[in-house]
Amino acid sequence: MKENIQPATGRLGVLVVGVGGAVATTLITGTLAARKGMAKPIGSIAQLATMRMQDGKEHLIKEVVPIADLNDIVFGGWDIFPDNAYEAAMYAEVLKEKDLNLVKDELQAIRPMTAAFDHNFAKRLNGTHIKQAATRWDMVEQLREDIRQFKAANGCARIVVLWAASTEIFIPMAEEHRSLAALEQAMKENKTEVISPSMCYAYAAIAEGAPFIMGAPNLCVDIPAMWEFAKAKQVPIAGKDFKSGQTLMKTVLAPMFKTRMLGVSGWFSTNILGNRDGEVLDQPENFKTKEVSKLSVIENIFEPEKYPDLYGNVYHKVRINYYPPRKDNKEAWDNIDIFGWMGYPMEIKVNFLCRDSILAAPIALDLVLFSDLALRAGMSGIQTWLSFFCKSPMHDFEHQPVHDLFQQWRMVKETLRGMVGETAPSYLD
Repeated sequence: MKENIQPATGRLGVLVVGVGGAVATTLITGTLAARKGMAKPIGSIAQLATMRMQDGKEHLIKEVVPIADLNDIVFGGWDIFPDNAYEAAMYAEVLKEKDLNLVKDELQAIRPMTAAFDHNFAKRLNGTHIKQAATRWDMVEQLREDIRQFKAANGCARIVVLWAASTEIFIPMAEEHRSLAALEQAMKENKTEVISPSMCYAYAAIAEGAPFIMGAPNLCVDIPAMWEFAKAKQVPIAGKDFKSGQTLMKTVLAPMFKTRMLGVSGWFSTNILGNRDGEVLDQPENFKTKEVSKLSVIENIFEPEKYPDLYGNVYHKVRINYYPPRKDNKEAWDNIDIFGWMGYPMEIKVNFLCRDSILAAPIALDLVLFSDLALRAGMSGIQTWLSFFCKSPMHDFEHQPVHDLFQQWRMVKETLRGMVGETAPSYLD
């Protein structure tokens, strides 16, 4: 019931890993501009979307549940480069200078804390603004102290930690990830090959009672050790990888093919991207992490074991190419080979000239606001209802992820209705 949700009183600190990156600076600038009435939070479900309630009327989601007010948000975070948010945003070249100047003073005041960084996990980046830590456990302790100091210095009632940094190299799940005790021991023994910097951020956030959101496809909170810790600390965790461009299209098109019982023989996807994330993904070990995330989508939606005649032999290929001239303006191109009545082939071409950070920024905002809401509603552990925003939805070993965008949207609304004691309408919503 709504009365059991703690009110969103006090300031909400949003600590972003990669606070000087393109996504983070776009998120921060847009939020600051929106609360001054200088921009609209377009793309934000929490700010603009409505849902039908039992009274038969459409209500803004932010009027149904007590979402934190944008005016109460305080931004901070960590970055491997020392630039303030204004300087970083100018470097990213996502937003025009005239738009950044609307909130220039506030952006200049956001200076990153030194980052927990390991060059082996992102070899294309050469950070200079980094922590010196003897072990991963020491790294965690420094991050925890950062969170505590930021919270106190800014008078925050609550903190949410958001990973908006680059994709780390691919690491498989290891024995050190299967229990909290094993994870902590590996941190203390400084097993750097299995304990990534992102795991240190996640552990630190959870330890300080702050929800953690994984905005990249890194192996991080999607391990039993983190599930155990999040449950013990009664903290929500969400992820992974912002569903912003090409994969968003797949979660719309693939359900359409399946609903119409149209067959698919091949799906070739390629991207060109020129920002810092594109440079990192040009390293094969980092691309592997992203590839696993992007490839899992259509197989889950198609259920080839159930429909072998339609989807039992889909050839699915994903490519990302670093192309500096495009900067943050990614181009995603898909060729889909489908077949219909009597097996006759057809083709669909999708050319999505998107702006990566423009699409990701409202996703990041919504994940922050809804994770904070979940914390105040007494929810903890994996937030499956936030799969709507993620390429690779988090799930435990007993459940399958849901990738269909429309099923995911229904999960969001059902969860929000449940928070205030209402049930879904009798019709398909």
